[in-house]
Amino acid sequence: MRHQIPVDQMAPQAAEMGEAIGSCVHCGFCLPTCPTYATLGEEMDSPRGRIFLMQLVLEGKLERESAMPFIDNCLGCQSCVSACPSGVEYGDLITAYRAWDEPQRVRAPMERGRRGMLLSTLAHPRRFRLAARLGRLARPLRHVAPAALRPMLELVPERLPRARPLPALYPAQGHRRARVALIAGCAQQVLAPEIGWATLEVLARNGVETVVPSGQGCCGALAMHTGAAEEAKALARRNLQAFPGDIDAIVTNAAGCGSGMHEYSLLFKADPEADVARAFSDRVVDISTFLAALGPVAPPPLSEPVVVAYHDACHLAHAQGVRSQPRALLAAIPNLTMVEPAEWELCCGSAGTYNIEKPEIAAELGRRKAQNLIATGAQVIASGNIGCLTQLSNHLDQLGAQIPVMHTVDVLACAYARAPLR
Repeated sequence: MRHQIPVDQMAPQAAEMGEAIGSCVHCGFCLPTCPTYATLGEEMDSPRGRIFLMQLVLEGKLERESAMPFIDNCLGCQSCVSACPSGVEYGDLITAYRAWDEPQRVRAPMERGRRGMLLSTLAHPRRFRLAARLGRLARPLRHVAPAALRPMLELVPERLPRARPLPALYPAQGHRRARVALIAGCAQQVLAPEIGWATLEVLARNGVETVVPSGQGCCGALAMHTGAAEEAKALARRNLQAFPGDIDAIVTNAAGCGSGMHEYSLLFKADPEADVARAFSDRVVDISTFLAALGPVAPPPLSEPVVVAYHDACHLAHAQGVRSQPRALLAAIPNLTMVEPAEWELCCGSAGTYNIEKPEIAAELGRRKAQNLIATGAQVIASGNIGCLTQLSNHLDQLGAQIPVMHTVDVLACAYARAPLR
């Protein structure tokens, strides 16, 4: 039965919010899989605790401000969705609640400025590259910088790879089996442009022609998952118009982007673009899922045996339910042995802007994840999201572990090219 949210506090997604609240039976299966409950041990920092708080706020029985600290601690990783026996769509609830709550919030000037800066730079590769270069100059002063800016300066990479813009069209090799469009990504283009090129090469090797629409932009996931719904819509509208219709799928190689675009129908529920948004979302697919369904071309054996640990990106495993496909692609590479880390379901702590807004919790989760990966004895770590790759690399380095962290398609590209895993 749907929970009735008072009409005077209705959000466009009220039905989805009520459904999620009403479906929760407070059984507690979500507790051990929730990263904030695992680190903080507080009932209100668990999914069922937050559901109870959101219910009270929406019913007018609790002030919004009382619930905010616990809601803000949520990474939005949706590990609870995978664990829930009742099928509670917590992702629909937390995204919609934040969109309803954010316009009513009064943030301190420094916090407001930081959030605005993040949304206005991370969604635009050229701005992000410039900001990262400026941040590198300011990094030596991070210990005396305002507290709100220190986490950003800590995360500034020591070096940036050169820009490698993707082509408008990348042809298939041999007989064309499919034609797709690729989401280029934002931060990924700056931090790891080789992922986009590896994606094109792997798709081409599998007989897939890829178009990279020039009119595309940020998918809006970062804004959407932080409650900035109108900013998310503005970014998403650009993509709704930019992608062609004569393709078999819209392929993404970033878990966060794929998850966000699958939420377009929820984002635009009360807007004229609702049907277009739903149709767009239906065409979005992760690169691993697309290749697994297509039937990948068998790669040649690696030049030497390699042990690879696969890290589940939360917005791929939990939000999209994609776990077996990337593992199958990697396991099919001759001379590659797969190993599994403990606590696969726990978030690494990256989660969009979380490691900037909640650096202590994010750092604890990053260390925990890195330690579990080191314990596997893996020589290479693979994953499917740029935020995870960056977070894992940072924490492995801090622990003195020189283990390469690669995107799944990077591993495949190396296998097809008979190149050593780097």
